[in-house]
Amino acid sequence: MRLLLNILWIIFGGGFVIWLEYLLGGLLLCLTIVGIPFGVQCFKMAGLGLLPFGKDIVDAPGESTIGCVLNVFWLVVAGVWIFLSHIALALGLAVTIIGIPFAIQHVKLAMLALTPFGKLVREAP
Repeated sequence: MRLLLNILWIIFGGGFVIWLEYLLGGLLLCLTIVGIPFGVQCFKMAGLGLLPFGKDIVDAPGESTIGCVLNVFWLVVAGVWIFLSHIALALGLAVTIIGIPFAIQHVKLAMLALTPFGKLVREAP
C-alpha cells in the first residue's frame, strides 16, 4: 500500500516537484560554507518529500543549543514560508476525499519545515 501511495504522491501529490525544489535549494545552500547545515536539512526534507508514506518524524536525542539557534534562524528566514506553502497545498488537497492522504503528508512536511534541526526521519513501524 505504501508503494502505491508513494507512486501516486510522486505523480499527483507534487512529490517530484517538492523533491526537486528541496534538492536544488540544498545544492545552492551547500555552495557556501555557512549554508551547509541548512543544505543538509533541505536534503532531509527532499527525501521525505519524495517518498513520505511509511516514514515518521521523531525528535533526535540530545537537542543541542546550536541546533536551537539554527532552528530559530531557519524559522525566521525560510521556515515560515515553507510551512505556509505546505499548509496551503494541504488545504487545497483536503477539499477532495481522494486528496486527504496527500494533505496529511503535506502537514507532516510542514511540521518538519518549521524546525528541521534535531529531527530524524525514520521508517514507520
